[in-house]
Amino acid sequence: MLRSTAVFPRGTVAVQMGAPENVALLKAHPERELEVIVAVAPVRDQSGDAAAQVGRIGVLARVVSRTAVAGDTLQVTLEGTARVRIVGVSRRETVTYATVDEVTETAADVPALRALLVQLADAADRLVEMIETTPPELSALVRFNAGAPGYAADLVAARGPFRAADKDEVLQRLDIADRVAYVLARVEKELARSAVLEDVRVQTDANIERHHREFYLRQQLRAIQAELGEGDPQDTETVELLRQIEEAPLPPTVATEARREVARLRGLSSASSEYQVLRNYLEWVLALPWGRTGGTSDIALDRVEQALDHRHWGLREAKDRILEHLAVHKLRGGNAPGPILCFVGPPGTGKTSLGEAIAAAIGRKFYRISVGGVRDEAEIRGHRRTYVGSLPGLVVQALRRVGVRDPVFLIDEIDKMATGGPVGDPSAAMLEVLDPTQNASFVDHFLNLPVDLSAVLFIATANNLFDIPPALRDRLEVIRIAGYTIEEKVEIAWRYLLPRLLEENGIADVDLQFTDEALGFLASRYSREAGLRNFERNLSALMRKRARRKADGEVGAWVVDQARIEDVLGPPRYAAEAAEQAAEVGAVTGLAWTASGGELMSIEALLMSGSGRLLVTGQLGDVMRESVDAACSYVRSRARTLRLGDPELRHTDLHIHFPAGSVPKDGPSAGVAVTLAIASVMSRRAVRRDIGVTGEVTLRGKVLEIGGVKEKVLAAYRSGLREVMLPAANEKDLRELPDEVRTQVRFTFVHSMDEAIERMLLPAPPLGFADDLPLFDDGRRMADGGRQNAVLPPGALPTDAPAADDLPLSDEQAAAEQPR
Repeated sequence: MLRSTAVFPRGTVAVQMGAPENVALLKAHPERELEVIVAVAPVRDQSGDAAAQVGRIGVLARVVSRTAVAGDTLQVTLEGTARVRIVGVSRRETVTYATVDEVTETAADVPALRALLVQLADAADRLVEMIETTPPELSALVRFNAGAPGYAADLVAARGPFRAADKDEVLQRLDIADRVAYVLARVEKELARSAVLEDVRVQTDANIERHHREFYLRQQLRAIQAELGEGDPQDTETVELLRQIEEAPLPPTVATEARREVARLRGLSSASSEYQVLRNYLEWVLALPWGRTGGTSDIALDRVEQALDHRHWGLREAKDRILEHLAVHKLRGGNAPGPILCFVGPPGTGKTSLGEAIAAAIGRKFYRISVGGVRDEAEIRGHRRTYVGSLPGLVVQALRRVGVRDPVFLIDEIDKMATGGPVGDPSAAMLEVLDPTQNASFVDHFLNLPVDLSAVLFIATANNLFDIPPALRDRLEVIRIAGYTIEEKVEIAWRYLLPRLLEENGIADVDLQFTDEALGFLASRYSREAGLRNFERNLSALMRKRARRKADGEVGAWVVDQARIEDVLGPPRYAAEAAEQAAEVGAVTGLAWTASGGELMSIEALLMSGSGRLLVTGQLGDVMRESVDAACSYVRSRARTLRLGDPELRHTDLHIHFPAGSVPKDGPSAGVAVTLAIASVMSRRAVRRDIGVTGEVTLRGKVLEIGGVKEKVLAAYRSGLREVMLPAANEKDLRELPDEVRTQVRFTFVHSMDEAIERMLLPAPPLGFADDLPLFDDGRRMADGGRQNAVLPPGALPTDAPAADDLPLSDEQAAAEQPR
C-alpha cells in the first residue's frame, strides 16, 4: 500500500518502500522484475489497516525495478496497468494479499467531454506558465491523448501539482466525464492560488527593490553632499529645529529642554519610532504661543458695557460684576490674580454668549472648551509621551489653536465634569488650571514643562453650582443668572430674536407681524421655562410655517394673534394661571429650586382614621424626609394653640405627598410649606394657596434663611402668584430681583412659624352631617367628616363650635389670666 503518492494506469512512479508489509511482499517474490504483480491502493487515513481498503479502487501494477537503498528500504519503480476494485484482503505471515475484480469505466457524452478536454488543455498551458515544477510537455500530452480522455485526466493528476488525497480522488472516479471535470476544477483552483501567490511575490519584490533603490540613492546623495560640503538631511532638520528654538520667545527652562531633545533627536535614526515621538514633541513645543499676545491691557470699560448691552438685555447684576472684574484687570495691566468668573443659571439664559461678548469687547480671541462628560484626568493634563498617539490636554490644545497666550477660554458645563473614577479625577486636575496662584506654572503631562496660564481670562459656566466639587467651587466667582420674566422675553424678542430669526427663515417683517400681546401670550402659555431656547423654537415654528406659505405663492402679511399661535403650535401647554388660588385644607403652594430655574411645588396632606402612622411619598431625599418629621413634631407641640383634635395621632394616620412623584426632591427649604400643610389638615383649617411659601423650619419653629430666592420668586411670578412668603433673613436677596417683579409682587417676611400660621391659615369651616362622619376604631366620629381637602370659603366659622370660654387655653393665655 502506498501512503504518500499514487500510481495511475499506463503511468510509472518511483517510490521508496520501508513499510514492513511492503518489504516483506517484495522479499517473498524475488523473481524477475517483470513477473511480480501487486495491487496498490493509496491509504488516506494513514492507519495502515489493509482491511479498510476493501471496496475501494486500486491500480494493478508491476514492479519494473527494485534497488536496495539503506537498511531495509528499497527503491521500487512501479508501472500501472489497470484500475481494479479490491474485494478482499488476506494476510499470510507478514505479507498482505488482495483479491481484486476488473472495473469498467463509464462512457461519456462525446461533445461535452471534448469541450472539457479543450478547457483542460488550456488550463494545463497556464499551469505550465505559472508553476515552474509542472512538466512543460503536459499540455501537449493532454492534446495528444484527446482520444482517451480518461488517460488525459490521469496524466494531469499524476504530473500536476496535486496532493496525494486529490490523486486518490481522481483514482476513485470511474465516470470519465466526472473525472475530467474534477481534474479541471482542481487545476483552476490551483491556478487561482498561484495567481495570489504571484501577486504577493511581485509586491514583495517591488517593495524590496524600492528599499534597495532608496538606500542606493541615499548613499549617492550623501556622497554628493559630502563632495559639495553640505550636511546630512537629518542634520539639516535638527539645525532648522535649533534655529526655530533660538528665534522663538521661549522661556529659559523651555528652551533648555528643547535643545536637549534636539540633541537626542540627532543621535536617532529617522526610521525609528522614537525619532517620530521626539519630532512631534518638538513641534508642539514650538507651536505654543509662549510670548505671543493678541489683546491689549487697555480695556475700554465703556465699550465693554456697550457690547454687553448690545448683545444681552437685562442681566444688570451679571453685567456689573463682569465690568468690576474687568476693571481690576485693567488697573493691574491685564494680569489680575483673583477668582475665576463662573456663570450659573438654567439652560438658555445666555451664559455662553456672555463669554463671547466679553472676548469681543476686549479684543481677545475666544475659545470654548466643553468639559461636560469628561472622565479622564489626562483630558485636562494630557497623556504622557510613552503612550502611542499621546496628545497634550484640552487647555494646551486650545492655546495652540488660538495662537496667543492671552485668550478668553470658556470652560463650558463645568458642573457636568465627572468626579473620581478609575482614570483619575478631572475636576481635581482643573484645580491647578483655574487657581490664579498656581496656573502660572501649569505642567502638562505631555510637555512636562511649565506653561503660563496667568494671562488667560477663564470663564466657567454651570447649571447647578452644587454639582461642582467644593474645592473647585471655592476658586470661582459665582455670577447667578436666574432667568427671564415674561416682560424681559418680549423685549428680547423685539431686540434680538425676531431680526435674527426673520433673516434665518428667509422672510421679512412685512410677512409676519407680531404684537406685545402675542409675544406675551407665547411666552406665558407656551414657553414658561427660565431660558429662551423653547421660546426661540416656538418663534421659529411660526416663521417656518409662514415661509412655507410664502414659498407656495401666498402673499400678504400674517398678523400673529392668539388664534394664529394656537393654529400653528396647538393648544397652550400651560394654563392661564398655573398656580391654584383657592384655599384648601392640607394643600400648600411651595417654591422649589432646580437646575433649570425655579418651580412651583404643591404639597398635600391628608388625615384619615388609622393607628398613628406617618406616610411620606413623592420620591424624597433624606433631608426633606427629616424636614417632614420636624414639621410634624412642631405641629403636635402646638396642639393646644392650634386646637388639634387628635394631636397624638392615636386614632388617625397622616399622609404627606409631594406630587410629580417621578422627580427626585430634596432640601430643607420646604419646611414652612410642609408645616403649614400638616397644621392645616390636623386643625381642619384651610390654608391660602395664592401665596408662594419657602423657608426652613427648626423644631422650635424658627424660620431659617434659604437659597435660590431669585429663581423661586421668578417662578411664582411667571405662574401668576403675586404674593410670596420668605424668611426674614432673605430680605436682603430682593435686590437681585428685576424691578418689575419687586413692584408687582408683595413679600411677607416671617421669623417664626407662629407668624406664618397666623398669616396663612384661615378660620375653621362649619361642620355638618354628623351622622355621616366616619368612625374611629373606638366608635367616635371624626370631627372633620373626612372632608379635609374640600375648598372652604374664606372667613367661614363653625356653627356648632364650642364657646371660647369652653376651649382649653394656651400657655400664653393661661399665664395672662393669672391674678396679679
